[in-house]
Amino acid sequence: MAELLRNSSSVITTSNRFACQALFYGRATTCDSANCCRKYNCCLFDGLAIKSNRRRWALRTRRMSLLYGFTKKNNLIIVSNMVASIEPELVSEDEEEYKLIEKTKEDHDFDSLPPWGNIVVKQDCDFELKSGSQPVAVSKKLKMVVDSEIRVHFLEERNEEILSRRVLMLSRSNKVRSALEIYESMKFSGLRPNVHACNSLLSCLLRNELLDDALRVFVFMRTNEITSGHSYSLILKAIANVQGFDSALNMFVEFGGYSTAKKDFDVLVYNTMISVCGRVNNWIEAEKIWRSMQENGYIGTRVTYSQLVCIFVRCNQNEMALDAYNEMIQNGLKPGDDIMQAVIGLCTKEGKWDLALNLFQCMLDGSLKPNQICCNALINSLGKAGKVKLAFKVYDTMKSLGHTPDTYTWNALLNALYKANQHADALRLFESLKGDQNSQLNIQLYNTALMSCQKLGLWEKALQLLWQMEASGLLVSTPSYNLVISACEVARKPKVALQVYEHMVHQKCTPDTFTHLAIIRGCIWGSLWAEVDEILENVAPDASLYNAVIQGMCLRGKFKSAKKLYMRMREIHFKPDGKTRALMLQNFHKDST
Repeated sequence: MAELLRNSSSVITTSNRFACQALFYGRATTCDSANCCRKYNCCLFDGLAIKSNRRRWALRTRRMSLLYGFTKKNNLIIVSNMVASIEPELVSEDEEEYKLIEKTKEDHDFDSLPPWGNIVVKQDCDFELKSGSQPVAVSKKLKMVVDSEIRVHFLEERNEEILSRRVLMLSRSNKVRSALEIYESMKFSGLRPNVHACNSLLSCLLRNELLDDALRVFVFMRTNEITSGHSYSLILKAIANVQGFDSALNMFVEFGGYSTAKKDFDVLVYNTMISVCGRVNNWIEAEKIWRSMQENGYIGTRVTYSQLVCIFVRCNQNEMALDAYNEMIQNGLKPGDDIMQAVIGLCTKEGKWDLALNLFQCMLDGSLKPNQICCNALINSLGKAGKVKLAFKVYDTMKSLGHTPDTYTWNALLNALYKANQHADALRLFESLKGDQNSQLNIQLYNTALMSCQKLGLWEKALQLLWQMEASGLLVSTPSYNLVISACEVARKPKVALQVYEHMVHQKCTPDTFTHLAIIRGCIWGSLWAEVDEILENVAPDASLYNAVIQGMCLRGKFKSAKKLYMRMREIHFKPDGKTRALMLQNFHKDST
C-alpha cells in the first residue's frame, strides 16, 4: 500500500460500476471489468484491488458529514458549508446505468465520502460579519479561483510538521491552489497545520485578493486556538483595505481590542490598528487604542510611537504628540529622524523654540540629518522670538547639511531681522538676494523689505521696490501699496502718497480702510484739507476715518471744522472713540472760557 498511494497522487474512485481511474507518476490504469466492480466493489490499480467494506463506508460517510456537513460559526464570521462531491471521470454507455448513478447520488450524501478518491471541495464565498458590514465583493480573480475546484488528496504522510512546512513553502512561493489543497487535505484527514503555515497561507491569500478564503482559514485558526498577533494583524489590515476603517474597527472591538481580558494580541495588532486610524486621521480612536495597549501591559515599539506622533501632529494635538514622544524616551527607545522632525515642528508651532533647538542639536549629535522643512521651521521660530544670531547659525548648519535655501528660508531670515529692529540689515540682505537669486524673489519677500522701508521712512526706496514689483510681473496687492503710502506718510510726503494712491486706483487695486487712513493722516499733516474732504465724500462712511480726521483737526487747531464733523458723525450714528471724545471735551471747555 505504501508503494501504491503517494502524497503526489490524485486518486479517483467510484463504486457500483463507476469507471475507475488512478494516476501514479503520470501513468493511468483503468478497470474495464464491470464484473470485477460488481463482485468486489473495488477499483484495480496495476493488478492490486482495494476492497471496500460497506460498513466501514457508512462509518466514514458519517465522519465526512461531521467534518464538512455543518456550518462553522464563531462570534465574528459565519462561514457557509463546504460541499464535497464526486466528479466522475468516465460516463457509462448505458442510459439506464447513468440513471442508476444519478439515483445513487441522490441516495447518498456526497458530503460524506471517505478520504480517498477524487474529492472536489466547492467553496461558497458568501459570509457574514456580525458587525453588520456588507459582504466583500467578489473580484474577478477571486471568482476564477472559487469557481475552480479545490481537490482534497489522500495523505500518506501523517506528520503535521512536514505537511505544515509544505503549506508554508507553497504559500511563500505564491502557489495558492497547491497550498489550499494541502491545507484542505490536512483538515479532511483530521490533521492540524501549525500557526506558521496558517499565517503564511493567510498572507498568500490576501496577497492574491482572496479575502473570503483567508477569512475561512482565520475562522479555522480561531476555532482551533492557533492564532497569533500576526494573524489578527493580517486580517484587520485586509478588512480595512477592502471594507474601510469602520469595519476594521468593529472587528477589532469584537476581538476584544479595548478589553483587558486575555487574548492572542501583541503589539503588532495595536500598531496595525493605529496605522488604520492614521489613514483617516482619527486621532480619537488612535488614542483609545494607545491607552488600551498600556492597560494591557504592552510596551510600544518605535513604530508605535512614530505613528502616534505623526497622527497627533497632523491633527494639531500637540500635547498628546509630546506625551507620546516623552513615553518613547522613558521606555528607552531611540526616536528616528521622522519623529524628531515632527516634534521639532510642533514645538515651533507652540513657540517652544528652546526645546526645538535642543532637539535639533540632538539630531545633529546622533548623526541624523534634519530636512529642510525642519530647518526652516526652526529659523522662523527663532526669528519670531528675536533670536537673530541663533537663526543665522541654524541657517549656516542647514547649508552645511547640503540643503539649498528657498524663499521660505529667506523670508524667515528677513522677518527675524525685522523683528529685531535691524531694518537696514534686512534691506541689505534683500538687495543681496535680488542680485544673486532674482528668480526666488516673491511678493512676501518684497513686502518684508517694504516693511523695513516704512519703519525707516525710506519712501524713495519703497517707490523703487514698487516699480520693480510691477516690472517683474508680480501681482501687486493692496497691502503692498499700503506699505509704500505709509512710508511716504512717515517721511511727510503727502503729495507723493496721493500720487501712489491715484496710481493704485488706476491699476484697479481696491483701497481698504488702512489705505484711506494713511492718506488722511498724511494730508492732515500736510494741511491738504481739500483732499481730506474729497476722500470723506467719495469713500463709504467709516467711523475710524471720522475719528482720524477729527483728531487731526483738533491737533492742528481746526476746532470749528472738527466740531462740524463731530456733529455730522453723531447724526449718522457713528460712535466716537475715547480719544475723540476727550479732545472734543477739552476744546469745548476752551471755547466756553
